[in-house]
Amino acid sequence: MITHIQVYDPPMCCSTGICGTSIDPDLINFAAMLAQFTQRSVKVERFNLGQQAMAFAQNAAVQEKLRAEGTECLPLIFCDGSLRLQGRYPTQEERREWVRDFTGKEVSQ
Repeated sequence: MITHIQVYDPPMCCSTGICGTSIDPDLINFAAMLAQFTQRSVKVERFNLGQQAMAFAQNAAVQEKLRAEGTECLPLIFCDGSLRLQGRYPTQEERREWVRDFTGKEVSQ
């Protein structure tokens, strides 16, 4: 069961994905999923490279990924301290898996 999610986003104006010229539906749906997890007592932390660079510098795993791969590795998404996904936001099927991991139940949507 997931208890803590950390997201290290690339520089962007907001985490919802609804601003700018290109809207990423996976980012919008991911933000909605994180909001639901927060309501269910999962600790969710999001850090934006453009606004919270110190959080990136204070995480050794994030520092190493950035040093080795540059910002192309972002976003970096950790669940309970383990890197779960990098370089993109989860797809619909992956989000279903995350909900299964949290609840232990199948998701129909």
